[in-house]
Amino acid sequence: MGAHVSTVNGASPTRKGQIVIDFTASWCGPCQNIQPAIDEFAEIYTDVDFVKIDVDELDAVAKEFGVQTMPTFILIKRGKEIDKVVGAKKEDLRKKIEQHRF
Repeated sequence: MGAHVSTVNGASPTRKGQIVIDFTASWCGPCQNIQPAIDEFAEIYTDVDFVKIDVDELDAVAKEFGVQTMPTFILIKRGKEIDKVVGAKKEDLRKKIEQHRF
């Protein structure tokens, strides 16, 4: 998992697939706890791109998206933010991914 940030910034407005940006930090316990669920979702939802961003390494990107709490998951579709989940809320994230898939 993981991708270059240009994947996010260069997301085509006409791209039909969904992107889930996982804002995380190496020191964040809840981020580490939810990681197996993110890996599971990446295997299940092969039509969704999962991008992991370490807020300590890419602080400017986190600020651009208004991230203040980790983990924060931003859902993007057609180049626009469509939803957000703040906190290690596995079922909330699953529901939002399902809701915006097609």
